[in-house]
Amino acid sequence: MDKYWYALRVKPHKERPISQRLLEDEVEHYLPLVRVEPKNQRNAKQKPYFPGYLFIYADLEELGSNKFRWLPGALGLVEFGGIPAVVPRNLIDELQQLMEKIKKEGGLAKREFSSGDKVRITEGPLAGYEAIFDLHLEGKDRVQVLLAFLSQSPQPVQLNLADIKKIKK
Repeated sequence: MDKYWYALRVKPHKERPISQRLLEDEVEHYLPLVRVEPKNQRNAKQKPYFPGYLFIYADLEELGSNKFRWLPGALGLVEFGGIPAVVPRNLIDELQQLMEKIKKEGGLAKREFSSGDKVRITEGPLAGYEAIFDLHLEGKDRVQVLLAFLSQSPQPVQLNLADIKKIKK
């Protein structure tokens, strides 16, 4: 009986129901969640760190991989060449340590910029220009600033979050 960690793909927003189902079926699993500050107070205060995935620890010879393919809301195990990919144990351990660190820090990094903040662009072809922070963009660390450049009216410019600094008052 050899147990290994595997990544299970799930349909959008089905991580928690599948986690509950695996708990009921007594399948050891790991769903890394992080605390977030939702824009809407009715939204979840915790979100999956890897949306669409969770990790299971199982003996596939005993359970069979089809168990996870036909689980309601699941899309099956991550496979390469039709063979379920094993997730190294040390990766799971490091992930658990990272989740503990994030938890101790109070969740994912707080956003330091608010709409209307004056910022300076520090990197790229626009480095040195001042702009007005507009908004955080979905997904990666991208932001939009308003820059008055070659015209009187500020134009929206999308940048990497790391490329701007708040101007102290």
